Amino acid sequence: MLTTNPFDDDHLHEECALFGIYGHPDAAKHTVLGLHAQQHRGQEASGIVALHAKQFNTHRALGHVGDSFSSEAVMERLIGHAAVGHNRYATTGDTALRNVQPLFAEFALGGMALAHNGNLTNFHQLRKRLQDRGSLFQSTTDTEVVVHLIATSLARTLVDRMVDALRQIEGAYSLVALIDDALIGVRDPLGVRPLVLGRVGDAHVLASETCALDIIGADFVRDIEPGELVVIDAKGVHSRRPFPLAAPRFCIFEYIYFSRPDSVVEGHSVYEARKRIGAELARESGIQADLVVPVPDSGVPAAIGYASEAGVPFELGIIRNHYVGRTFIEPTDHIRHLGVKLKHNANRAMIEGKSVVLVDDSIVRGTTSKKIVEMVRAAGAREVHFRIASPPTTHSCFYGVDTPDQAKLLAHQMTVQEMADYIGADTLAFISIDGLYRAMGEPGRGTVPKFCDACFTGDYPIPLADQIDADAEPQLRLAEPV
Repeated sequence: MLTTNPFDDDHLHEECALFGIYGHPDAAKHTVLGLHAQQHRGQEASGIVALHAKQFNTHRALGHVGDSFSSEAVMERLIGHAAVGHNRYATTGDTALRNVQPLFAEFALGGMALAHNGNLTNFHQLRKRLQDRGSLFQSTTDTEVVVHLIATSLARTLVDRMVDALRQIEGAYSLVALIDDALIGVRDPLGVRPLVLGRVGDAHVLASETCALDIIGADFVRDIEPGELVVIDAKGVHSRRPFPLAAPRFCIFEYIYFSRPDSVVEGHSVYEARKRIGAELARESGIQADLVVPVPDSGVPAAIGYASEAGVPFELGIIRNHYVGRTFIEPTDHIRHLGVKLKHNANRAMIEGKSVVLVDDSIVRGTTSKKIVEMVRAAGAREVHFRIASPPTTHSCFYGVDTPDQAKLLAHQMTVQEMADYIGADTLAFISIDGLYRAMGEPGRGTVPKFCDACFTGDYPIPLADQIDADAEPQLRLAEPV
């Protein structure tokens, strides 16, 4: 079996996408479109809960959005004026339906459907405390901790109970929730994970990215602010501030890789940000070459910026096959070793005899980078220089990004020169952390960084309670059986 597992292509992957809509007769259909636009944020499973006259209608399934919500019978059940949806990216372990969101619970004060993007860093401590008090968990997701904290709160309304729950959790998160009479959206106090507010006609929309607004013809209104909780009901949008003010630390990897290039995130066009990162990379580590080639698709905008700044022609020297599934049955070891060509193939006519600069967004384990260099050399490239549009990934993420253990990160194990030797490149260079900040309009990282960059620096802005607690179990991957 050969897998096209995300770590085989040297990319970090975020675990999910959120969508919510209130006040639209086709709420569920709009949610399907919004999730489809955000399919890149999670490909393992998706779910939608729609609300009609205080009746919650649910469909959750493994697989892509288009496969799960193409049936007329399914959509006919998802009637209602409001809905929430979730795309899930599983990490390791079995993908189980019990872990597919939105989660639903019937409380004494009414029903709630809850979906979550991110990771709670005190999940195990809270789960153990709740289990000791008698809570019975049905899934292995950290999201269910929030459900139980709401259930055990003594506050008078569901919104107040949700606030009570949120004040007990630590981590990086965005949440959308649907209750009997309102849609709720919230971001963690540092705003690490994204959430935006839009409007289509008289309906209000919440989504992880603006590309989900575009697909349904919604207008972008604003970002939900760090630490803000919004309640959307028949009277409009109501904002609450349940947390003390804190300096925001938005995830900088959203600009490097996670977000779709046509999204606008925290006021920045993702596409333009990636071009600026590529230009800064060229200023820092430009080299004489015949052409600049992106590793498709994520390396394309940075490669355009690099080529423009360096004055070197941009060419599609690698062609990507977009029709590759996540697993592929292989008959022989020989075929298994050719697996990279399931996704990429060198464009020999462009690169033969040339000195080539390859531009990619990141290197995680280095496996695919090594294979791509070999492939480009086999196609006749005279020299291969690798340029990476992010600093070396030296630390694991605990804030909702699927990352290998630190010991398995190539940049944690090797120097840049050793990495170059390992992947077989003539030279290898990464953008510096200050260069990355400059590309985002900052003078440098400085002593008060404006982004979460822990995967590059080890500076974790939110306490890692479960990692520090010697009595806590190792952090469970989502969907890992207990």
